[in-house]
Amino acid sequence: MGTVNEILSQKQARPLLSARPDETVLAATQRMNEHGVGAILVMDAGRMVGIFTERDVLRRVVAEERLPSTVLVSEVMTSKVACCTPETSIEDAQNLMRQFRIRHVPVVNADGDVQGVLSIGDLNAYLASKQEVAIHFLQEYLHGRT
Repeated sequence: MGTVNEILSQKQARPLLSARPDETVLAATQRMNEHGVGAILVMDAGRMVGIFTERDVLRRVVAEERLPSTVLVSEVMTSKVACCTPETSIEDAQNLMRQFRIRHVPVVNADGDVQGVLSIGDLNAYLASKQEVAIHFLQEYLHGRT
């Protein structure tokens, strides 16, 4: 099986979305909605200090009846972020998501610089593609066309 880097290289190159720790939850969620994403990195002076997800909004804003226009991202973000490297195997990335019950994993290099974000959707698409190829080859083999 491949590595996280394989998936990152297949994703369309677009800038990483981020929020500042001092911006409001309302501003960050509006950006997430605008781009159709479920998580956004929280960056301060070019360094990742957390991740802000739909789950953070539900648990720490909505469920606590807090006003999104007054709550800061830094107050409700997840600050202990599970990360992986570009060299992480797909299987290890899956296990990481399963173990921590998360759907988004930042990919960081040895210096801690963010290289991208791996989502459960990215993993599923990669695995489905690999399975389609395997099924095609097996069908060809069974029908004597290889």
